[in-house]
Amino acid sequence: MAKHIAVLGSTGSIGTQALEVIGNHPDEFVLEVITANNNANLLIQQAKAFNPNAVVIANKDLYPQVKEALHDLDIKIYAGEESIEQIVELDAINIVLGSLVGYSGLLPTINAIKHKKTIALANKETLVVAGELVTQLAIENQVKILPVDSEHSAIFQCLTGELEYGNEIEKIILTASGGPFRQFDKTMLQNVTKQQALKHPNWDMGAKVTIDSASLMNKGLEVIEAKWLFGIDPKQIEVVIHPQSIVHSAVQFTDGSVKAQLGLPDMKLPILYAFGFPQRLKTNFPRFNFFDYPALTFEKPDITRFRNLALAFSAMESGGNMPCIMNAANEIAVAAFLLDKIGFLQMTDLIEKTMQSVTFIKKPSLTDYIESNLEARRFAESLLK
Repeated sequence: MAKHIAVLGSTGSIGTQALEVIGNHPDEFVLEVITANNNANLLIQQAKAFNPNAVVIANKDLYPQVKEALHDLDIKIYAGEESIEQIVELDAINIVLGSLVGYSGLLPTINAIKHKKTIALANKETLVVAGELVTQLAIENQVKILPVDSEHSAIFQCLTGELEYGNEIEKIILTASGGPFRQFDKTMLQNVTKQQALKHPNWDMGAKVTIDSASLMNKGLEVIEAKWLFGIDPKQIEVVIHPQSIVHSAVQFTDGSVKAQLGLPDMKLPILYAFGFPQRLKTNFPRFNFFDYPALTFEKPDITRFRNLALAFSAMESGGNMPCIMNAANEIAVAAFLLDKIGFLQMTDLIEKTMQSVTFIKKPSLTDYIESNLEARRFAESLLK
C-alpha cells in the first residue's frame, strides 16, 4: 500500500528533492499535501504536476494568486502559518516531511506527532529548540521520528538491527565537510562575503543551511539533534571534519567496532530511506566508487576559529531553553549576514551575547519555548541597531 506524504516546505531544497523522490516511485508514495512560505510560483507548478489533495501558502497575501492558478483543479487551497500547522491532521496522511526552515517547523511537527503521523525530520531546529518535549510527545503517541539529515540518517542506518539486540553505543561520530572556509585563518574569516559563504564545496542546500554549514553552526545544531534522536549523553558525540563528504557519519559500539554509512553527497538518498523505511527501494542514483576517492581524510574541528560549534555544545550542556535561545539568535544573525548588516565572525558574537543575556529556564514548557524564541529574537535584533 502506498504511503501518503505531506511535504512541509515543498519549494525549498529538501522539499523539491522529496517531490523528485515521490515522482520516481509512484507505486510507493502519494503526495497528499504541499506547503510553501512565499514561493507561490513554484508551489503552483508543483500542484499542477502532482495534483495533491491540498496546498498551503503561508503568506496570506499570495492566496489569491494560488487560488486563481489552481481554480480548475480539484485541490483544496489554504493560507497562513496556522493552516500549515493544521493541515497535518488530515486522516489520509501517513508521513509528514518536516522541511521548513528554522523555528517555523516546531509547531507543525508537534501537531503532527499529536495526530500520530510518522515524522520524516529534515528540520533539525525542531529538536534543537524543544528536543525534550518533542521526543517525549513522540514516545507518548508511539510515533517514529525518522531522520532525514544525511548525518543522522547515516547514524540511524548504522543502528538499525543493533539496538534491538541491546548493543550499546559508545559514541557517535558526526562528520562535517568543514565548509568553504575550512582553511581560512581568523583574519581571512573577518572579510569573507556572503557570496563566498553560499558556495558549499559538496552540497546543494538552501541559503540558511549553507551559511550555517560555513560557520559550523549547522554541525552544532546537528549535535543537539543527535542527542535527542538517539538518547545519548553529549559526551558521547564527536565531530570530525571530513572534507570529501563521503562518510556521512559513524557509530562506535562498546566493543570498539565502528560502523559507518558511505555514499555520494545526495540528499535524495536519506529522503528515500526515511520514506521507505524499513524497506530499501531500488534507485538509479549514481553509485559511489572507491577508486574515484582514493584518499578520504579526517581532522579535528577548530573551535577557536569556528566558535559556533563550541556554543552549541555549551547550549546542549546547559539544557533547558538555552538551545532555543541559541537557535533564535542564529536565525537573526544569519539573516543579518545575508543582508550585509554584519560580518561573518560577528554572527558568533551576536549569538553569544544573546545566550548570555536572555532569561534562562531550566524546565521550560511549550509556552516557555515560544516566549524564549521571541525574547531571544528581540534581543538579537536590538544588537543590530
